[in-house]
Amino acid sequence: MESALRINVDAILKAKAPNVSVPGFLVSYLKKIVHQDEINDFLASDPGTGFDFIDATLKFLNVDAVVDGLEHLPVTREPVIFVSNHPLGGLDGMVLSLMIGRHYTLDLKVFVNDLLMYLSPLSGLFVPINKTGAQTKSYAKQVREVYESESSLLTFPAGVCSRKLHGVVQDLTWQKSFVAKAVEYRRMVVPVYFEGRNSAFFYNLARIRKLLGIRLNIEMLYLADEMFKQRGKRYLVRIGQPVSWQTFDQSRTAWQWAQWMRDEVYKMR
Repeated sequence: MESALRINVDAILKAKAPNVSVPGFLVSYLKKIVHQDEINDFLASDPGTGFDFIDATLKFLNVDAVVDGLEHLPVTREPVIFVSNHPLGGLDGMVLSLMIGRHYTLDLKVFVNDLLMYLSPLSGLFVPINKTGAQTKSYAKQVREVYESESSLLTFPAGVCSRKLHGVVQDLTWQKSFVAKAVEYRRMVVPVYFEGRNSAFFYNLARIRKLLGIRLNIEMLYLADEMFKQRGKRYLVRIGQPVSWQTFDQSRTAWQWAQWMRDEVYKMR
């Protein structure tokens, strides 16, 4: 039986831009770069849900990871906040989710771009972040409930995937939210470094867009294509020493502590 879940670019465009008439040739191009047919063929194979879905996806793409530092994971299985750099923009989240689920806790939530909520097999794992509009009260309530729960959290504080800055692939400025939440809910923070990079095309497109003063994140449209370019890769993941919430004291602002945490992650490079 064919899977009920399918990627439908036409439906997504209608939902995200209901008053915009998109030319047919552009819709066809979007379907090509998001690999709509390949993804739908995979979805039709009934890959399961949750961690089973992620495992099937990684096998479909023939990617895996070597993990260093598992001994740093807290032994009590207490709910913590995992913070990581974000070099790939999607596949890194899947690899880390499966790694954390297998080695630490099956009770995990991951903050993601709200567009990924179209992947219903992962809806129980994801907490959506609206990157294109204002956050709603219902979103704020959902975030609060997650932090108040016994679930561990995985977040990418940069908010977007890494770009090439000064010739080096790295995250943009980290947002401070995870610091404030770690203190408010007394959660330990576990730093994670993920070794990976997208194609030169992706970084060049981002650079040209910025030079032209275009605010719309055009390169995000190519993240599915970038994921398929990662076929056959093996990644290195490093887990650092956990940081107590009490570390984030008044000697620095929450924003400064977030950049300090970013620096600590990149020291594991």
